[in-house]
Amino acid sequence: MAAYILKRILFMIPTIFGITIVAFLIIHLAPGDPAAMKARAGEGMVEGVTEEAIQKTRELYGLDKPLHIQYYLWLKRIATLDLGESIKFKRPVWDVIMERIPVSLRLALTSLFLAYLISIPIGIYSATHQYSRVDTFVTLLLFILYSLPSFWVATMLIVFLGGGDFLDIFPVFGLASIGAEKLSFWARFWDTAWHLVLPVFCMTYASLAVLSRYMRTAMLEVIRQDYITTARAKGLSENVVIYKHALRNSLIPIITLLASLLPATLGGSIIIETIFTIPGMGQLVFEAILARDYPIIMGELTIVTFLTLFGILVADI
Repeated sequence: MAAYILKRILFMIPTIFGITIVAFLIIHLAPGDPAAMKARAGEGMVEGVTEEAIQKTRELYGLDKPLHIQYYLWLKRIATLDLGESIKFKRPVWDVIMERIPVSLRLALTSLFLAYLISIPIGIYSATHQYSRVDTFVTLLLFILYSLPSFWVATMLIVFLGGGDFLDIFPVFGLASIGAEKLSFWARFWDTAWHLVLPVFCMTYASLAVLSRYMRTAMLEVIRQDYITTARAKGLSENVVIYKHALRNSLIPIITLLASLLPATLGGSIIIETIFTIPGMGQLVFEAILARDYPIIMGELTIVTFLTLFGILVADI
């Protein structure tokens, strides 16, 4: 086991290295000069001053060097766990990301908890009542949910339930109401929960559809095994057979999925967080892309890549 773990950890190093190279090249292919954008935002009155400021900004962030040198310097900082300084925020990338992680973590954990809580019973029922009317209806409904794009669902929820042209039930901006800091603990809790309803729904329904199908498929494979037939032949009740013997093995595939779903969700839903103006990692990436803030983009990509590979390793172990 120790040799296997060591081998997998060593394999993670070239994987992260390859992903960061591809990402570094792709983000530098995007049009726009971050130094020019930053300098003009601060100086852009006199053309001569602006050009001088652009050059100084390039030198400050090392953007005047060739791409391979820029990547080498970035890789050298990563070796000391230094993600650099944000071009947009003028602060260490670690500090900026650490401020946004708790917000995205709250959304991610809530979304995944609800997805697993609902998908497991649905998958079990569909597998034990295969081809029934309920199974057919649930399958159709889940495929419809999976096919709906999240930005369209979010827009429709805002229009119909968020004070658009119809009902005004749920807030659609941020995670707290104005003046929420003056409320009691439980009042703040319910205020935040009410703000989370729509974004969490938008982040949950697609995962719910996928997980329930995986659960159904895994359960169907397990209940056809010989040991399940033997358990039934011994006279055990159907509930004991399904929930004690079959459920344990059928959970293995979706537990493995959790290892990759959690880091990906933690990376932040750019669309959902932007639509609902939630200050998480998704919105941070969106702002960084618009500002061509390479340190922020590479920093978050590196963190999410490491968490994904580490999660897969833990699930395999």
